[in-house]
Amino acid sequence: MGHLRFRSQRQPYEVAVLAAAPVCGILMLTLDVRPTSVQTSMPVPIQIAWKVGLIAVGVGGLLGILWPGRLSTGLGVELASVLMLGTITGMYAVAMVAVSGRQSVAAASFVVAVSVGSLWRAAQIAVDLQRLARACESVNYEQLQAGVT
Repeated sequence: MGHLRFRSQRQPYEVAVLAAAPVCGILMLTLDVRPTSVQTSMPVPIQIAWKVGLIAVGVGGLLGILWPGRLSTGLGVELASVLMLGTITGMYAVAMVAVSGRQSVAAASFVVAVSVGSLWRAAQIAVDLQRLARACESVNYEQLQAGVT
């Protein structure tokens, strides 16, 4: 079996976005503010879910990256978070374009980049999880008991 390479903890942009997400969600909840595009295009329950989602994404994603236990569990938590981040940022980009049209092109481009980057990262994690599963299948029970991998 060849060398296994996982991409966890070497994603500074992902970590920065995941750290900023709960701050934004908490500030919007506590200050009771929201972007005009979100306020105009989303019903109130969806707006609240969007804000809470930002908090959950950030906390969950950072927890997955820093997970002290099994690598597969940490990658799974990170995967769920970046998929949710891609969805939430995609929702925001659609709301901006729907409300502001061409005037939102610059801002929407950056938000779409976060969404695409999140989904790209999700694909990387899925590949890592597949590699990990194949590696675990190639190790027999006796080797695991002996601690030889």
